[in-house]
Amino acid sequence: MATAHRRLRSGAVLLGGMGLLATALTACSSDPDKRCVDRNSYQLGKGYKVVSDKNCKTTKASVNGAWYYGGKKKGSWADSGSFSKPHKSSGSGHSSNDGYHSGVHRGGFGGGHGSSGG
Repeated sequence: MATAHRRLRSGAVLLGGMGLLATALTACSSDPDKRCVDRNSYQLGKGYKVVSDKNCKTTKASVNGAWYYGGKKKGSWADSGSFSKPHKSSGSGHSSNDGYHSGVHRGGFGGGHGSSGG
């Protein structure tokens, strides 16, 4: 019995640690859906041709490279995204003075602005 309990507890610690690692990695990545595409390569039904990042980091590139955010990547093509960099957000939807969203949301279920529910 003690062995089964210890095994369950170590499994929970392992799963908790993996969740923490995933959260940390997600928070550290600044533009997870950013890819370099050739602006002159658009084809209906395919989108833009994905090219090497070096084409977006230099002005001496052989293609008209630009950063493309979001959308879907199918093979070496990206579509349904945007050339505009998305705004930083931490999910609460409340704006702060710096133009970004704050990470604190108070109020619980529905926000309850002064009502006690009955």
